[in-house]
Amino acid sequence: MSKVFLGMSGGVDSSVSAILLKEHGYDVTGVYMKNWSKDLPGMKCPWAEDLADAKRVAVQLDLDFEVWDFEQDYKSKVVDYMLNEFKKGNTPNPDIMCNEQIKFKLFYDRAIACGADYIATGHYARISGEKLTNTALLRAKDENKDQTYFLYRMSDAATAKTLFPVGNLLKPEVKAIAAQKGLDVATKKESMGVCFVGEVGMKDFLREYLNSKPGEIREAETDIVLGYHDGAIFYTIGQRHGLYLGGGLPYYVVKKDLDQNIVYVSKNLNHPALWSISLTLRDLHLRNELTVGDLSQTSNLKVRLRHRAPLLPAKFQNNQVTFSEPVKHPAAGQSAVFYSDEVCLGGGIIAK
Repeated sequence: MSKVFLGMSGGVDSSVSAILLKEHGYDVTGVYMKNWSKDLPGMKCPWAEDLADAKRVAVQLDLDFEVWDFEQDYKSKVVDYMLNEFKKGNTPNPDIMCNEQIKFKLFYDRAIACGADYIATGHYARISGEKLTNTALLRAKDENKDQTYFLYRMSDAATAKTLFPVGNLLKPEVKAIAAQKGLDVATKKESMGVCFVGEVGMKDFLREYLNSKPGEIREAETDIVLGYHDGAIFYTIGQRHGLYLGGGLPYYVVKKDLDQNIVYVSKNLNHPALWSISLTLRDLHLRNELTVGDLSQTSNLKVRLRHRAPLLPAKFQNNQVTFSEPVKHPAAGQSAVFYSDEVCLGGGIIAK
């Protein structure tokens, strides 16, 4: 009987993953990864409730259950990375870094060291093949829930030893299985906000860790001061909400001057800062021993620029992704993820 260590978050997806793994004859140990437990003023971190939910499901399903504390590593590898990126004026994605450094690195390494044949999580993704050199990461059956965008940086070694039990199911099917088994988490609300804090906005989180001061919001075309902000680092290129500049046509953030602490905005939806025909990438991570040359030769290459965003035909050359027509420019620090049909080929972080 193959032994599987399953990351259990206290949510419905990982809980149903446990059900499916047991039904397929695996010896399952549930593991709650304690990544963050710090409360913020007026906002309580939900880790204790999530742990209680995960433990309750493990008892209902008669699973061995452990708590693994990764909090120190999480702070250094995910949170500090995120804070440093924001200081540079970028908008990082902590979920992607968490998957690369914690779930499919530290958790994977420790599980294998503890005798696991596989690890598993409740992510919506699929895996094909059985050998390290041909194990592919595939998009989930439920396109609306597909999470390969967040998983593109997981290593080939971890991919070959990972199971995604809900990857072939639609979300309503997952909830139905949980309800049939009488699990309370069948109706649990999905977490929103910062991935490791819960119901808290990124701006509220950053305010606790980064020094900021009020500054001017200026119109890009005229340099006229339109209003004031509470810190340029909190704003993202393309942002239109949270500017509080009055009625009429909306303004969009088109530039940030971090040295002068000025945010520039424009009503021009066609402003060149908002659209690009090409994007420059850094920190490429290509899967299945794919080379940059291979990626450049991929005839049906498509790119996803945001979670749930459409797949766009593109070409790759010299660390640049080029599209057939301009696309709305994602923020620097976000990721561009490559696909060929259902296969996730890897991706890179948007430099500019």
